[in-house]
Amino acid sequence: MHPRVLVDGFEIAKRATLQFLEKFKTPVVMGDEPDREILKMVARTTIRTKLYEALADQLTDIVVNSVLCIRKPEEAIDLFMVEIMHMRHKFDVDTRLVEGLVLDHGSRHPDMKRRAENCFILTCNVSLEYEKSEINAGFFYSNAEQREAMVAAERRQVDERVRKIIELKDKVCSGTDNNFVVINQKGIDPPSLDLLARAGIIALRRAKRRNMERLVLACGGEALNSVDSLTPDCLGWAGLVYEHVLGEEKYTFVENVKNPHSCTILIKGPNDHTIAQIKDAVRDGLRAVKNTIEDEAVVLGAGAFELAARKHLINEVKKTVKGRAQLGVEAFADALLVVPKTLAENSGLDTQDEIVALTGEHDRDNIVGINLQTGGPLDPQVEGIFDNYSVKRQLINSGPVITSQLLLVDEVIRAGRNMRKPN
Repeated sequence: MHPRVLVDGFEIAKRATLQFLEKFKTPVVMGDEPDREILKMVARTTIRTKLYEALADQLTDIVVNSVLCIRKPEEAIDLFMVEIMHMRHKFDVDTRLVEGLVLDHGSRHPDMKRRAENCFILTCNVSLEYEKSEINAGFFYSNAEQREAMVAAERRQVDERVRKIIELKDKVCSGTDNNFVVINQKGIDPPSLDLLARAGIIALRRAKRRNMERLVLACGGEALNSVDSLTPDCLGWAGLVYEHVLGEEKYTFVENVKNPHSCTILIKGPNDHTIAQIKDAVRDGLRAVKNTIEDEAVVLGAGAFELAARKHLINEVKKTVKGRAQLGVEAFADALLVVPKTLAENSGLDTQDEIVALTGEHDRDNIVGINLQTGGPLDPQVEGIFDNYSVKRQLINSGPVITSQLLLVDEVIRAGRNMRKPN
């Protein structure tokens, strides 16, 4: 049989399956307050494919809360606003959600506080270190006084910036027990750190660029590129800032923030393999929750959709197709059974027995999936097993396209060879 005939059948089956998917999906209302239970079910279904149940259920709450934390009405969800930080420390069950930010460095001055409460946060991208001029110039001095004057002149501009920060700190913290934290993307040299430490300011330098936007979303305030227009309105707020030392590494936690729109998932584990496993599961879970909110629909999982779609193709669609294209529709329908077959095989169940039992239930118009614990059918809606609508749609779209390219590639090569032959 010519591959083109099979491809025609695949295209018919693809269109019919996509139409069936639109009818089969379960709409989910996502307003200002999304249904957390549905989101947890989708996340749990995804994460349990990678981790054991107890840890997967713990991460489910973390993942759902993370996405809802960064979600803004009428705006696309940006998963980059969820920082995924790991610490090779303790056990996997110690993984937690920090509604704030965790920075992978600490302050660089021994006299700065290691823990502070009620903190104003200044987020800036200002150079607080002496920088050499781009033009080469020579300066000569004849005594120590002239040298001291030259050093003071070189530092005058940097010291002026530091003094403006100290003045703002005195303005907002004077007479209270509030603290002041500076998180700077650029450098802060030792003399500037010393001035800030004397004023009781905690200063962090060389913050990563991606964390600057997260800081503003988590703590509030504005990210500044200049200290010329410092006002209290540009400051953020955090109830607790503290430093955690782990071996030679330092971490700074910014927590207890007000109305955060950025957060950190702090992954812990005893070894790199465990941490990598949890990271993959968390990323998949975040994407699954995001897709559910954007799709406003879910699809029954545990192989229920694939079994129902196969029945629809064999019993209804195939009868409307004429000629050998029916074989393409039948092959497409049988290919859908790969999902429940793989689930059964990975669970140590007999593949053929399970497929026969499940298809029998679907022939009796019962929408069921596969029970991975005991075998046999189960109701995925009752058990809370859901897949992403957009993922199913993409698989149905891309699968036949790739198959068609593989089946027809020989014709393309043959045509190319014929073109090279001399007339």
